[in-house]
Amino acid sequence: MMLRVAPYRIRTFGDPVLRRRAEEVTDIDERVARLVDEMHAVMREANGVGLAAPQIGVSKRIFVYEIGNSGPRTVINPVLEEAEGEWEHEEGCLSVPGLWFHITRAKRVRVRGYDIDGREVSYEGEDMEAKLYQHEVDHLDGHLLLERLDAEQRKQAMRELRRRAEGHSAREVAPAGREPRA
Repeated sequence: MMLRVAPYRIRTFGDPVLRRRAEEVTDIDERVARLVDEMHAVMREANGVGLAAPQIGVSKRIFVYEIGNSGPRTVINPVLEEAEGEWEHEEGCLSVPGLWFHITRAKRVRVRGYDIDGREVSYEGEDMEAKLYQHEVDHLDGHLLLERLDAEQRKQAMRELRRRAEGHSAREVAPAGREPRA
């Protein structure tokens, strides 16, 4: 049996691709289909629930996810619409591994975009699914969850990230029982 390993690795804090707005996809072709397949594989290997293309170094407006019973989904050129309410929940990120924070986001949102076959799709999500849509679109806009932290949380997170960069052993900053990362 041959083990298939995705050719991409998850980019982490400090990688410049995570800070740039991703480019619109103009043609959903075989290259995009292969990229989407690889994104799903990387997301699963990392035990994530969502992954945006910039997280693997590709500056394209694509995210994939699998949450609850949704099955694997892809949203190309997503646009968030109809945000309602407010919800605070613990949130982590594959690009900022081991750090978790309470973040306030819209409780319910609708995301509109295209699937891998070029058909327009629209998904409405509440709570976890709404958080995932917002988190992934943040990635496509060049924003990490660190930007959503208050000043004290950001200071603490940056201190821990500096410790890690200096080669000190990482300690996980989160209570037990947290949600999967996106």
